[in-house]
Amino acid sequence: MSHRRRLALLGGGFSTDEDGLLDDWVLGQARTPRPKVCFLPTASGDAPAYIEKFLAAFRGRPDCEPSVLRLFERELDDDALRAFLLAQDVVYVGGGNTANLLAVWRAHGVDRLLRAAYDQGSLLCGISAGANCWAEASLTDSFGPLTFLPNGLGLLPGSVCPHYDSEPGRRPSYRSAVATGALPAGWALDDGTGALFTDGRLTEAVSRAPGASVYRVTDGGGAADERALPCRALTAR
Repeated sequence: MSHRRRLALLGGGFSTDEDGLLDDWVLGQARTPRPKVCFLPTASGDAPAYIEKFLAAFRGRPDCEPSVLRLFERELDDDALRAFLLAQDVVYVGGGNTANLLAVWRAHGVDRLLRAAYDQGSLLCGISAGANCWAEASLTDSFGPLTFLPNGLGLLPGSVCPHYDSEPGRRPSYRSAVATGALPAGWALDDGTGALFTDGRLTEAVSRAPGASVYRVTDGGGAADERALPCRALTAR
């Protein structure tokens, strides 16, 4: 039995937005009406305040079953970890340090388990570092100044740049990196947007903020070619 492989890049969610529109959208993409949603706060070092913010946003919702996977105080053995992650309908990855996130995942074998979950139809998603990690490469501040991270999980072809409109230097740095070939062509997200990919292809772009966009950025022959994509406006139900 083949499954659609899906992942979503988020420019917001429970950690930054009060309206819950992007989180509603994510849950609406799940394969079940009441999905199991696991939060991975690895990029923040399993910050307790971040975990509590996730639980406060999701624990009282009747349309999901939330949980948290901590790796800095890991409690599950390898078999239990595999069973737990493969049982999730949605894996929601928080922001923080992308390079540290990938290193910890690889040390615990979580990178391989997430690939297996993806192949079995779980929706993978995340904000900031949690968006960067799925691509082949990304623009990151993991090492201080903005630079290139070439060794993402590679589930999404190309590169990713979050915070395109909100953090100084993101836009020109990403455009320059793509134009010079330092990063492959990819996707940039303004805060307040989301992009859904099915089998590696963009199938929907959404926005909760007027004027916020998702962009396709490619090498236009020595200069970056940036194209804003149509976004469906998210509204309260």
